[in-house]
Order: sequence, then C-alpha cells, then structure tokens
Amino acid sequence: MWSESDQRFMERALKLAALARGRTSPNPMVGAVVVKDGAIVGEGYHPRAGEPHAEVFALEAAGDLAHGADIYVTLEPCNHFGRTPPCTRKIIAAGIKRVVAAHLDPNPLVAGNGVRELCAAGLVVEVGLKVDQARLLNEAFITYMTKGRPFVTAKWAMTLDGKIACASGDSRWVSGQSSRQWVHELRNEVDALMVGVGTVLVDDPLLTTRLHGSSNVRDPIRVILDSHLRTPANARVFHSGSHTPTWIACLDTVDHKLSPLATVPNVEILPLPAYGDSVDICALLSLLGQRGVTHVLLEGGATLNYGAFSRQVIDKVVCFVSPKVVGGASAPSPVGGDGLREMSMAWPIDICRIGQLGEDTVIEGYLRRNKCLPD
Repeated sequence: MWSESDQRFMERALKLAALARGRTSPNPMVGAVVVKDGAIVGEGYHPRAGEPHAEVFALEAAGDLAHGADIYVTLEPCNHFGRTPPCTRKIIAAGIKRVVAAHLDPNPLVAGNGVRELCAAGLVVEVGLKVDQARLLNEAFITYMTKGRPFVTAKWAMTLDGKIACASGDSRWVSGQSSRQWVHELRNEVDALMVGVGTVLVDDPLLTTRLHGSSNVRDPIRVILDSHLRTPANARVFHSGSHTPTWIACLDTVDHKLSPLATVPNVEILPLPAYGDSVDICALLSLLGQRGVTHVLLEGGATLNYGAFSRQVIDKVVCFVSPKVVGGASAPSPVGGDGLREMSMAWPIDICRIGQLGEDTVIEGYLRRNKCLPD
C-alpha cells in the first residue's frame, strides 16, 4: 500500500518529532513534512506546548509550494481550538491535496474528527503509515489520554544476584558510569521523578538531571511518597540549586500544615487518601495527570516499586544488571513488599530490548497488561 517514498517521508517526519523529546508535555511529539513532485519543500515539528504545531511550521516553510502538495504527519491533525488554532484549517487553506497520518489522535477532542474534516473538504487522507513507530514515540501521551494518568517507567540497577544495595545499605555504585549517564538522559525526557521516603532517608539524593556538555537540560518535578511526612527539611533534594518544584504526597489524615516541610521553598504537600497503610498511588497518579504530567520515572525504592506493581500502574521497566555479586539474605531487592504467593501470579513483562552499557546489561520491557502497542 505504501510506496518507498511514502515510507521515507514519514520516517523523516518521525525523526523531526523526536527532536522535541521530553519537551512537549502535555502535548504529543509531532513532526510534519510537505512534499511536492517527490521533493521535500517544507518541514517542521512541535517544539513545546503553547507553540505552533508541526503542520504550521511545515506549511509556512513550504509557502506557495504547499498548493497541490502532500503532507506527512506523525499524528492526525487537530481540528479544535486549544492553545493554538486547528491545524486542519491551515492544511485546507494551504491547498494540500493529500494527507498521510501515522495514526489517529487518542485525544477525545480529535479522535478521528480531524480526518473527517479533511475528507469533507475533498482532501485524500490515508492513515496507518509507520503506526507502531509513531505510537512508540508517543507512548506517554497515549497512556495519558486513554488512562487519565501518566505513563510510568520503573527503573532500577541491581547486581547479578538481584540486589539493589548491600545488607549495610550501601548502594554506591551498583551500576557503572555509562549506565548512570544514561539515566540522566532519561531524567531529561520525563516530566517527573518519583521516589519513596525510604530512598530519601537512606540515600539523600539530589534528584536532578546532570548532563555535562549539554545546554538543553532540565530537572523533572520531584515527587516523594511520604505518608507520614518523615522527609527532613534539610534533605538535599530541597537544596539542590534547582527551582523545580518538589511535591510530597502524604496521607490526608496527617496534619501537614504543621510540618516543617510546609515552609520549605518550592515544596508543595499533597494530602491524599490511603490504600492500605500508605498513600494511594493511583490517586496520586490521577492527580499528576490532572496537572499535565504525562511521564513519571520511578527511581525507588523496593516498597514503592512493589506498591506500583501491585496496583498495576507500571507500564515499562528499565533494569540495569551489573556483573557483580554482593550476597546477603537481608540485602534489598528491586521489588519488596510481601511478594506474590504463586509463580503463576507473577507480573508478566514483554522484553523489547537487551543492550549493553559499559559492563552493565540493560533490559527494557513492558508490563503485558499495560502495553499500548499491539503484539
């Protein structure tokens, strides 16, 4: 169905979209390419929320050459007024004759309406070119739109015998320098980092993005699950030099107004209902979704990971396995809690990539029940 040139132009649009990775939330990453007589005459991508969409940049670059041309877009053009006007009207007014979109927009405000408006105006519209690649690029946005919560990636580093720290609690460093650098690149792409209070008390982390030699760096929002507000006001996360906010989720039965944390700059306390003995992580993720957070990176610890697995809110796992053994029956593993009683109840993960970073092996996979992409 798709010609070689069709695939080449959509591949270009996907590469353009990826240039804004981690910067468009709560919007999707979108790229667009205008083609006339087999040549690209205009292209663009959506750089961040509030700025023009990819189609606008591409059409402006094409100018009068857009008349009678084709446009390749990684997502169905929008047909509603948001922060910017509808892209469908821009496309129709430019005289585009054919629109090729990778997939329909899961946003219920669009959801096929963009295609219908373009077809009603007499344009040829084709959907489905490189759909899997496009959905993978926007897996966080798709989850955000279809589930009302952020996409959740759980990340941990462990030894070959499955330990995230020694029995003494020492964990510096489980993984190698290359792996740690890769994690900072991942932090640079997500909207928020989430840790449990235990991680703060034991490791006293900064939770910042540290990428040397890069000017396009930002710190994600820090989210701490701290049911009883045990985080000390002098924790390094509050004094890292970053103006990025830190949100602390506690039980709504705790008198948070009297906590010393209530006066720490850039800190907001989020009282939430309980699930068992701790904060309901589903309620927290729902709140984050309401605030426009589309991708959360879980960075520990074992109790938080178990709670997230138990509530089936983890979408993806990134595991770094270091070729070392520390032993210790009491040394912590990546997922704590009571555990499951039967192997048949294990949470299934579909491995999508196994790679190497220095001496470490990187394993990535999706929770089968939460997978956005088709098998």
